[in-house]
Amino acid sequence: MQPSSPALADPASADRLRQLVQDHAEALVGAFYQTLLADDEARVFLHHSVVQERLSPSLRRWLVDLFAPGADMAEAAFVARQLKIGEVHARIKIPMHLVMAGAAVLKQRLADVLAADPAAFDLLRLTGGRIDYALRLMSQSYEKGASNRARLDEAYRLFSLDQDIHFERESQRAGLMEWSQKTLFRILASGGVEGAGALSASPFGLWIRHRAEFLFDGSSHLARLNAAMERIDAELLPRFTPGAAASDLAGPLEALEAAVDEVAFLLGEMFQGLAGMEGGRDPLTRALNRRFLSSILSREIGFANANHTPLSVLLLDVDHFKRINDTHGHPIGDEVLRQVAEAVTENVRPSDFVFRYGGEEFLVVLVETNLRQATTIAERMRHALAAKAMTASGLEPFHVTVSIGAAEHRGHPDENYLVKAADDALYRAKQNGRNRVEYDGAVA
Repeated sequence: MQPSSPALADPASADRLRQLVQDHAEALVGAFYQTLLADDEARVFLHHSVVQERLSPSLRRWLVDLFAPGADMAEAAFVARQLKIGEVHARIKIPMHLVMAGAAVLKQRLADVLAADPAAFDLLRLTGGRIDYALRLMSQSYEKGASNRARLDEAYRLFSLDQDIHFERESQRAGLMEWSQKTLFRILASGGVEGAGALSASPFGLWIRHRAEFLFDGSSHLARLNAAMERIDAELLPRFTPGAAASDLAGPLEALEAAVDEVAFLLGEMFQGLAGMEGGRDPLTRALNRRFLSSILSREIGFANANHTPLSVLLLDVDHFKRINDTHGHPIGDEVLRQVAEAVTENVRPSDFVFRYGGEEFLVVLVETNLRQATTIAERMRHALAAKAMTASGLEPFHVTVSIGAAEHRGHPDENYLVKAADDALYRAKQNGRNRVEYDGAVA
């Protein structure tokens, strides 16, 4: 049920208030930012230049439109706008209490502006009523959006990221053992661990940060596993130095083996608790379902911002796919999509995410990957697909090409901003002749 709209009073008062707001809009917006940027939590959402460049004029327009002539007659449009604002706030996870704090700043500054006006009381009541009405609408939409996101987050956490739990468990166990054996070989060969790398930097470590952190969210086993990995990297590995005598290696090797065994045990315990998870894959291509994109990408953006790590996405489109369907029929088209998805998955790491984004489009989230690395991966993917012979019943092997748009996360908290950047790059790739990679911004 929507909150009811407060009356805008007489047209003359509304017009006067609107003029006052217009005259002081820049100062009001400035006060809003000055106050919220002093808050550590708010600064996370407002520091990015693009947010400020877009939000400043948007906030100014919102203030003026609150008291626009004929606003009562345009009530449906007003309501829709407030609901949309609340939806965006929920998507980029701006806490509602920060929005309320900003509104309080605006109301206080407006009260200062109106204090000397003969009709100050009536105008203040009108100001507070309209701002509170807009906030109630935003809150209504925010709660719905936050609830939907929470349900998707939980659904994603509960479903198997790969074809089955057993396969994923064995793959990650093998990754851990591969790192362990490689490290052991280095130690036995030289006494040190040069070239072996930290466990947290291995494919297993990447998977733990970007898959397990979400899948096993809140697990006490995961917290213990991360602590064990940190101890291995920070405390145990530095104990091995080149040229150490064999007699000096026994104790450190025993401690390292025990720590790796603990990680393997905790990994098994976490997987044991995943029975009964829901399916979350596109049934045709086995890529991740697009409905989980917002939850996953939002989390990865939060991780990148908090840890100052790069993040990139690729948006891939099969060139002239409609021609394949029209010429050979949809069953052949489906087979092409299955084989394209296989090739895409083969060219990314287990810690990355491959989504079926649209009919013949796939979106790839590349964790801890900058734009230069992403374009290299995209080119490798493009060449692999161009060289891959597509096989389908009743047809000679044939080839397809793809166009790819790449974009790197630049700090903006809204995942739609990043996806749009990749989409714009993909559009340029198709406009410039297809079978090519285009990217957003400059490659460092």
